[in-house]
Amino acid sequence: MHPINWLIVGVYVAYVLVDGIRRARGTNEIEGYFLASRTLPWWAVGLSVMATQLSAVTMIGTTGQGATDGLRFVQFYFGLPLAMVILGVTLVPFLRGAGVYTAYEYLERRFGPETRTLTALLFLLSRGMSCGVIIAAPAVVFSAIFGWPLIWCVALIGIPTVAYTMLGGIQAVTWADVKQMILIVFALLAVVVVLIVQMPVSPGEALHIAGATGRLKVFDFSFNINETYTFWSGLIGGTFLMLSYFGTDQSQVQRYLAAKSVDAARTSLLMSAYWKIPLQALVLLVGVMVFVYYQFQPAPLLYNPAHEVAVVDARGAEYQALQDRYGEAFELREGAARRAAGLATPEAAAGVPPGAAAAPQAAPTPVPATAQDAARQAAMNEFLSREAAVQEIRAEALAMAEDVTGEPSRDVNYIIPRFVLGELPIGLAGLFIAAIIAAAMSSISSELNSLSTTSIIDFYRRWFRPEASDAHYLTVSKVTTAFWGVFACFVAVYAVSLGSLIEVVNRFGSFFYGSILGVFLLAMVPRARGLGAFAGLIAGMAAVAAVTFGAPSVSFLWHNVIGALTVLAVGVVLMRRTASPPGRGPAR
Repeated sequence: MHPINWLIVGVYVAYVLVDGIRRARGTNEIEGYFLASRTLPWWAVGLSVMATQLSAVTMIGTTGQGATDGLRFVQFYFGLPLAMVILGVTLVPFLRGAGVYTAYEYLERRFGPETRTLTALLFLLSRGMSCGVIIAAPAVVFSAIFGWPLIWCVALIGIPTVAYTMLGGIQAVTWADVKQMILIVFALLAVVVVLIVQMPVSPGEALHIAGATGRLKVFDFSFNINETYTFWSGLIGGTFLMLSYFGTDQSQVQRYLAAKSVDAARTSLLMSAYWKIPLQALVLLVGVMVFVYYQFQPAPLLYNPAHEVAVVDARGAEYQALQDRYGEAFELREGAARRAAGLATPEAAAGVPPGAAAAPQAAPTPVPATAQDAARQAAMNEFLSREAAVQEIRAEALAMAEDVTGEPSRDVNYIIPRFVLGELPIGLAGLFIAAIIAAAMSSISSELNSLSTTSIIDFYRRWFRPEASDAHYLTVSKVTTAFWGVFACFVAVYAVSLGSLIEVVNRFGSFFYGSILGVFLLAMVPRARGLGAFAGLIAGMAAVAAVTFGAPSVSFLWHNVIGALTVLAVGVVLMRRTASPPGRGPAR
């Protein structure tokens, strides 16, 4: 990468670190450290919430998924607006009025310490693993592209993030998120502009080509629990997932607990309801446009540089033959793409990069509209046939890489980094890499801060040192932040082999979220008791585990529904079997 790009990355990381240290002022009490003394404005909380979601997994994994699978992933978020409205009238005022530090702290008052502890433990496991995936996204990609040891890539992102999170607490995290959100959106828009300028077709023709391959298909109204991205899985399963994430995950709850008021907390969540889907569509659209760009510019046969090197070393002659076939197939596909886009006429071909001249030229005499449409459709059919041939060759290359390396060879996480470093102009490439690091830092810091808060409030203060000074709790909290950072790094090494990282992070969460949500929903049932909540939580986790390992074809989005409904069902059945009053734990 050019030194100017590195300079941009270095300046940005240094700025975030220095600003985080500056924000450390006023964090010598645990309420200031964990909740910013409940003084944050709604717009800062809202941007922080969105920045936490828009991690490096999104910048790398979601854009890559847009390139390979199109826009249908956006259905995943169709339940978000509904979830935000429900939370605004239920859990937000509920938890704000309770005056708690964590969401799980309230559960002890309602169901007893056993339910609180088990729920908090499940959160720590789910969020600790998810944090590892967030670190894995940029670290492993940087390692493959730049050839660095993985530990250095982890350090590049992890050390400054842990530093400003430890020192500044939620204040540093939130205000860093605000700046990082601005940088991320600017970088995404800049890439869209560059793609539009550099592609030899108009935006309309680019979308026409993408649409022909199915990448602009958003809605799938089929009701199939084995399919993840459908309208119904997004609306129903997505609503349960978003209710769980925003309503019971401490990384999100901590945001609206730090807001100035209940109204400020509600408004911050509504920001996500209004803007998350358009922003996610923009992220996916970047990937779709990169796919179209590579119809006219040669793309790597293998996007993962580390796998490419390994294949060349082990089976160089065979891979070269595959490269030759790929080059021929690409030229044929490019010609078909140009004809499908209407670039075959002499006028349109003027000034087009080399290779277009090989495409057949249209007759200069006027052609009836119906004949033009028929010719255009024939060209599009030819393009789709050529695209399928290219993808078959790529599938052979991926299978060869998997055979050589012994690792799952899934290129989805490497498409955008290769495009950024190979095609973007100097300066903008550095800006986009800085945006990826910014996205990672914003999410990692939020996760670490919430993990530390739950560890201290729900475990250390509750069970080990109920009476200690704020200074003592702050010291232990900073140590805990470092511990969770190390834990997440270990998870990162494993997570990278699991495929699309945006799916991995949500699969991790969906294993736990539904059951946790069920406990909070049960808390709103007046006659529910501690025994029902505790047993329901265990039953919910068992049901999700049974589906995950016994019926792996069921989409992970439905795990949230299964877990929540199981907890509710068990809790309602058992609430008639005990007369113990609320707040005294499970009846014995």
